[in-house]
Amino acid sequence: MFCNQCEQTTRGDVCHQWGACGKSPEVDALQDLLVHCLRGLSQVALQAKSLGITTRETDEFTCEMLFSTLTNVNFAADDFISFVNRAIALRESLKLQIQATGNAVVESAIASFQPASSSTQQIQQGKDLEFEFISQSAKNIDIFSLKLTVLYGLKGVAAYAFHACELDQHDEGLYIFFHEVLANLDAQDKTLQDWLDLALKVGQMNLKAMELLDAGNTITFGHPTPTVVQLGNTTGKAILVSGHDLLALKAILEQTAKTDIKVYTHGELLPAHGYPKLKQTYPHLYGHYGTAWQNQTHDFEHFPGAIVMTTNCLVPPHESYKDKVFTLGPVGYPGLQHTSIGDISAIINKALSMPGFDSECDRGTVTTGFARNAVLGVADTVINAVKQGDIRHFFLVGGCDGAKPGRNYYTELVEQIPDDCVVLTLGCGKFRFFDKDLGDIGGIPRLLDIGQCNDTYSAIQIAVALANAFGFSVNQLPLSLVLSWYEQKAIAVLLTLLHLGIQNIRIGPTLPAFFTPNVVKLLTEKFNLKLITSPEQDLAACLG
Repeated sequence: MFCNQCEQTTRGDVCHQWGACGKSPEVDALQDLLVHCLRGLSQVALQAKSLGITTRETDEFTCEMLFSTLTNVNFAADDFISFVNRAIALRESLKLQIQATGNAVVESAIASFQPASSSTQQIQQGKDLEFEFISQSAKNIDIFSLKLTVLYGLKGVAAYAFHACELDQHDEGLYIFFHEVLANLDAQDKTLQDWLDLALKVGQMNLKAMELLDAGNTITFGHPTPTVVQLGNTTGKAILVSGHDLLALKAILEQTAKTDIKVYTHGELLPAHGYPKLKQTYPHLYGHYGTAWQNQTHDFEHFPGAIVMTTNCLVPPHESYKDKVFTLGPVGYPGLQHTSIGDISAIINKALSMPGFDSECDRGTVTTGFARNAVLGVADTVINAVKQGDIRHFFLVGGCDGAKPGRNYYTELVEQIPDDCVVLTLGCGKFRFFDKDLGDIGGIPRLLDIGQCNDTYSAIQIAVALANAFGFSVNQLPLSLVLSWYEQKAIAVLLTLLHLGIQNIRIGPTLPAFFTPNVVKLLTEKFNLKLITSPEQDLAACLG
């Protein structure tokens, strides 16, 4: 296998025997086979679109399937075999519709590819296609590096677009972009600059996907407001919901409303408590349990109720708690029970059959819900505090958390940030410091949780509004971005920031393994992108 799409790659290079995330070589091969089939499907979908044929089912399927190949989403070989078959069925259906218009169907090897009849043969096909893709691309290792950046970034965009689809938010231009990139991924006539431009276009389209998702979330659940969230537990039966999917959480809350079950969030669903149409409508949304995704083996082991994984990041579960974990949507793992948000009776029955919490536990509170409306609602106060010298600097410290060494940097950085500075955070990277009491500056909390990783959109709107108020560009603001990355959504977000021309971003704990030295040099020269060093050294540089 060849997989270097996430931060935990073996020796910081590539996973070639078994995925560090727990992904098997067989699943890796089937994921590559699926992407190959999606590339052929995209070629046909583009022709269908040019003829006015409706392709919405294919558009949404493409987003969900790319999402399924993200790190820590789906580990089930049987699922990918089904996905491959569905991709071929959709492709052939579109071909029939094209032929019905009197036009000849696009002819190419990839648009005519047929998967083998057995799973063993499909796995071998995936391995062969992976080798062929690498062999074709590795003639220029720097172009290959940016081609992988484009593909991995596109997977991240697909995750956000999938969630937007769930909330009935669509953009035809975004779907066309997905298909154009996939259909032309094996292009041999592009220069290094062409691939860099395409990577930045991925960032531009990710901004659109995050905007769509933001609209879907705020229309459906209201604009987040600062909300105090319990970190402990109360007595009674319980369901723990992890991942990112607010719509899935809403479905679970609706279907448990007339039970005595308390619902807890985990991981990146912490910001759900800030949405008024969730928190105020469903009082049995009790609090938040546990911390970041990589700690779930401990968190899930000790949770006395049913557990639901709505999206990534799923860690291969231990046998001791496997029977109480359920998956939804694109998430899958051999032996776990998969269900749909339309009927969660199996989850409810499991929760009712388990002991639940037998006592109260107070672990304190945290506050979330500082999205763009909440922050910009007090923009005048913030601006005055900056002008009066009460706020010297803003730090955006966020992104993905992970298990590899070096991530204590983010805890230590926040602990050392001076008292006259404000920390904005988002993503699960916040769990390195989310429960720290940093106090306030004139009533403005020094730690502002903006939300999930996709709420980078909110952070961008906040930065743009403040820059406009001061008559500056964003790069002239007293603002430093210190980001942690783990998987492909973080790469999509990074590309968005680079597309916007944001300079001086610090990223860690390591640089992506798919960045070659020449690509790093290119990004450093163009955007002054840099690797984190030490909290002390980086703070000194940021505060100048």
